[in-house]
Amino acid sequence: MGPGQEQFVVVVTGASSGIGAALAELLASRGHAVALLARRRDALNDVAARCGGRAHVVVTDMTRRGDVTRAVADVLARFGRIDVWVNNAGVGITKMPSQLTDEDVDAMMRANVLSALYGMQEVLPHFRSRGRGQIINVSSMLGRVPFATFRSAYCGAKHFLNALTATFRDELAPTDPGIMVTLVSPGVVRTEFGINAVHGGPDSRELPASQSAEEVAAVIAQVIDSPRPDVYTRSDGRERVLEYYATHGTNPE
Repeated sequence: MGPGQEQFVVVVTGASSGIGAALAELLASRGHAVALLARRRDALNDVAARCGGRAHVVVTDMTRRGDVTRAVADVLARFGRIDVWVNNAGVGITKMPSQLTDEDVDAMMRANVLSALYGMQEVLPHFRSRGRGQIINVSSMLGRVPFATFRSAYCGAKHFLNALTATFRDELAPTDPGIMVTLVSPGVVRTEFGINAVHGGPDSRELPASQSAEEVAAVIAQVIDSPRPDVYTRSDGRERVLEYYATHGTNPE
């Protein structure tokens, strides 16, 4: 951290690999304290070992509200405060929409929507008590444009997350102006997201026009330093969205 830069306590969910792990390591390297939340203790410990003593591991299933409640209390007991909460946990799916089952849709909602909702709701009382804080929800370009048909219910869940983020922001704006709610939309990222999707699927690390997890982490770190409500991790993100809806005869603005 440079002179005069504030040290933050940042909670990162889905921190055991991919974007979450890259973000935790980047933030720790800049002098911030990081709380690492995910289900896999061994993987979290490996990430923590790369964070130079600035990380605190909290084994958490983000799809269980009780786990999230306990995680908030654990982090507060360790650091005394939370400045930023990053909802990064999530999982994809590989199934065409006509073939989706109830269980497929439920799984996508739990992993990608409820996990974020629990994080937002459970950290909110602490942020309100301090009059400040930042919630960052990691969504996807597929939450803007459903151009990956085989991702079906994942696209729907991320659209839901986008709407939830916007309405949460609007609710807080008049009463809690010190609490920023940020949406981050990556495209294809070179992680194990694809092979870890429900029903398997193509390896995201082999898809074209991808970003590294470190590139996405750098964008998230930047919106922690300079908060904004809505960012794409690719410089051409907004243009791609406009092009999609122009081609499909719908104007999203």
